[in-house]
Amino acid sequence: MNQKVRKAVFPVGGMGTRFLPATKAMPKEMLPVVDKPLIQYAVEEAQAAGIEEFIFVTGRGKTAIEDHFDHSIELEGILAERGKTREMAMISGPMMRPGQVAYTRQQEPLGLGHAVWCARELVGNEPFAVLLADDLVMAATPCLKQMIDVYGRVGGNVVAVMDVPREHTNRYGVLDIGKQDGALVEVRGLVEKPAPEKAPSTLSVIGRYILQPTVFSELDRQDRGAGGEIQLTDAMARLIGRSPFHGYRFEGRRFDCGDKAGFLEANVAFALARADLRDQVLPLIRRYCS
Repeated sequence: MNQKVRKAVFPVGGMGTRFLPATKAMPKEMLPVVDKPLIQYAVEEAQAAGIEEFIFVTGRGKTAIEDHFDHSIELEGILAERGKTREMAMISGPMMRPGQVAYTRQQEPLGLGHAVWCARELVGNEPFAVLLADDLVMAATPCLKQMIDVYGRVGGNVVAVMDVPREHTNRYGVLDIGKQDGALVEVRGLVEKPAPEKAPSTLSVIGRYILQPTVFSELDRQDRGAGGEIQLTDAMARLIGRSPFHGYRFEGRRFDCGDKAGFLEANVAFALARADLRDQVLPLIRRYCS
């Protein structure tokens, strides 16, 4: 039986420069899609997948994230006094039990691999998930839950993947693919941000991972890769052949909320999916499309 995935790492130390000036004083992970911050969607996805411990790799100026997942005594008191039970439920939804959440600092912006490495002592010697809040997935079954179900069958390392236009391969970690079994793809190799003409495929990794703790020994090398950063993709590539490694074509729609157009699209899509907003939002879209 494969060891249970109990812990999830949320790298939230980035500066969010693509969303300046909005992110000058607010973490990009706190940007709202409709009425919920990106990081809350990621945490709720992890909760739905059965994750028990939540590890945030933060940086300077990220205390709003810590505050968001804590009690606000003053606000709760006001809402209770005014009988606003619906609003009370909304702010208590993402709460985690004492001891379930931990924070550690990424003191230098040295890349995703470095951010994950910063969580090594909190993860310990067990498999773990990584969720990037920038990648928002709308799915009937949460993306990480789909992956954990697959991991229960195949073990090893599992990454969420999707096909991208070939001209966009230089934005992603791209798979060199082997055997395919439905939504599962054997990973023979991984290349970080290859030029389109050199990409081994168009099947690219998005921000959902289930990894074995052996990845930390590779990240310990602190090797610099694309962009002069410590790349998680490079460390994962060195695990291939040592344990099963699969890409999983998840069911659902992914929104790149690290990009302004993708973020705006996510707001529209999530608003239209809500019964309380759809009838108000549709006429607005039609107005601007006419």
